[in-house]
Amino acid sequence: MKVALVLLIALGVATTAAATAPESSLRPVSRVNEVVAKAAFSPSGVTLLQPDQSAVHLASAATFTGPKSVLRPFVRPRTLEQKAMAKKRKRAQGSVCGDADLQGSYVGPVPGPIGACGIDEAIKLRSVSGIALSQEAVMDCATAQALKTWTDRSAKPAMARLGGLTAYRVAAHYTCRTRNNQSGAKVSEHGRGRAIDISGFQLSNGQVVSVLEGWNAPRYGAALRTMHAGACGPFGTVLGPDSDRFHRDHFHFDTARYRNGSYCR
Repeated sequence: MKVALVLLIALGVATTAAATAPESSLRPVSRVNEVVAKAAFSPSGVTLLQPDQSAVHLASAATFTGPKSVLRPFVRPRTLEQKAMAKKRKRAQGSVCGDADLQGSYVGPVPGPIGACGIDEAIKLRSVSGIALSQEAVMDCATAQALKTWTDRSAKPAMARLGGLTAYRVAAHYTCRTRNNQSGAKVSEHGRGRAIDISGFQLSNGQVVSVLEGWNAPRYGAALRTMHAGACGPFGTVLGPDSDRFHRDHFHFDTARYRNGSYCR
């Protein structure tokens, strides 16, 4: 009887406890979301803590592995900035063809003495990508842009190993004449403002490497051949010392285009 009474009492207690127990276990409320919500991030990714954040917030920020302070850009002196802007304005004032790397002046239409000659819109170019021309060269903008492309991609890199390029020796530019000045020949691209002849290259030490003397020279031949080959593409016609007797002493470049691509010899 006593045992049965004890079991009956235990069963009653268990039933009461089960009836009053919560449906789910009570767990501590996490404050992680609160920490994240209160944390602000700067554009550089640095965590900026609010003044009233607790030690829990500080502990969370301690896990950040980035810089502990905001990095600010270095401010250039105002005088330096003014000089840079003045230089930029000066370059823009002397630019042609809408390109600050092409320095010169506008000429406008150039009528030719015969119908096949002349330039619709001519410029007079004095430097290209910082490389001076020994004489101002009259041409159209397409030819000036081709000269710039060749200068940047081929001429400058080829001459860098020799000390750096500073100027071109211009042998010819616009002139109304036949090809190679031969009687009965077609009008040259020079007569259309689409050609330039370069006979030499001035280095940073003042030395001039001529096409005539440097083409087969051990020191300069490789650079000159690299420049000659690099002109094939930017220009439609590329002629040099190996093409014929008329081009032994200069490179001829023009922007004539052919169905089969550039003509390079």
